[in-house]
Amino acid sequence: QLVESGGGSVQAGGSLRLSCAASGSFRGSICMAWFRQAPGKEREGVVVITAEGKTSYADSVEGRFTVSKDNAKNTLSLQINNLQPNDTAIYYCAADVGWVAFLTGVVFANYWGQGTQVTVS
Repeated sequence: QLVESGGGSVQAGGSLRLSCAASGSFRGSICMAWFRQAPGKEREGVVVITAEGKTSYADSVEGRFTVSKDNAKNTLSLQINNLQPNDTAIYYCAADVGWVAFLTGVVFANYWGQGTQVTVS
């Protein structure tokens, strides 16, 4: 089970920190990711992180978003700075994501959170 928290409404230029708590059969040795879905748009990958900490960010968020993972606590976080209106979306935590699949734009994970809303005005 994946449970996100930390979403909210902020003004442009503001920051938020999203968290994802993993429970159940998860272990640290899996690839996790954040995806987002804006109104009227398809879900897209934001960032992927391997168990070893290797990351890849979408071009649109590079330099503003920072992902971190605590394998011991089974938590995934996303620090979002300098938020812009086009960052408005539901943000989803995902686990057991394919690294190559993510890099090629495939939106797939074996486990999904329920999502947390981020609104930027």
